[in-house]
Amino acid sequence: MKHLFDIENRVIVVTGGAGILGCSICSYLAAQGASVAVLDRDAKTGGELVDSIRTRGGEACFFATDVLDRSVLEKNREEILSKYGRIDVLLNAAGGNMAGATIPPDKTFIDLEIDAFKKVVDLNLFGTVLPTTVFAEAMAARKEGVIVNFCSESALRPLTRVVGYSAAKAAIANYTKFMAAELAMKFSPSMRVNAIVPGFLLTNQNRTLLTNEDGSYTERARSIIAHTPAGRFAEPEELLGTIHYLISDASSFVTGAMCVVDGGFDAFSI
Repeated sequence: MKHLFDIENRVIVVTGGAGILGCSICSYLAAQGASVAVLDRDAKTGGELVDSIRTRGGEACFFATDVLDRSVLEKNREEILSKYGRIDVLLNAAGGNMAGATIPPDKTFIDLEIDAFKKVVDLNLFGTVLPTTVFAEAMAARKEGVIVNFCSESALRPLTRVVGYSAAKAAIANYTKFMAAELAMKFSPSMRVNAIVPGFLLTNQNRTLLTNEDGSYTERARSIIAHTPAGRFAEPEELLGTIHYLISDASSFVTGAMCVVDGGFDAFSI
């Protein structure tokens, strides 16, 4: 019987592939024998990542992209198809936040910067919708493929302060379920869409929110850990097993699911 978790030779597209999470994910998938298309705006980090993967015997290519520009994404798709012949998996890992779309303790919703709010929603929501539209078209032509979106704890329970990011990620949760049915019923049951819901990690985007200049935890960070039964932040590598499961044949009957990896945060109240 074929190994259910075998992803060797699968062609995997990763948006946001040069970020902290993206680098970890791309390196892992390449080590499992997959061919990884790293998509990101950061050509320097993306190029270094690809060089690192190749040095270790893996297969990867970098493609400069803009997840909010359909024409750029379509160009990426054609280049990937030209090199690898198909696209098996899309991981929508691009996203982020900005200060103006948050509400700090000394302000209220009245102070929210609507332009910043729109930018955060654009990046996180449309930065998933557009790549899905473009790359799923290639999957639909073959009637098979897997998409994994990146959701957030803030989609499950509204978190204080991060109002723009939360709104976008809540929309991603809904969009994931919609697309799971849309693709399976109109194109092929072999096309699946799920989302991973990571717990709290320290990244470049939230480091100033969760750590002080001396590296100690902020009050918000301490509150998060106090509400996490595992008692700590997640490490990027702790998402890899769930991602591997979702893109492999081991999850062939799983679609429209929110796969939570949060150390128990969502399960805990008081």
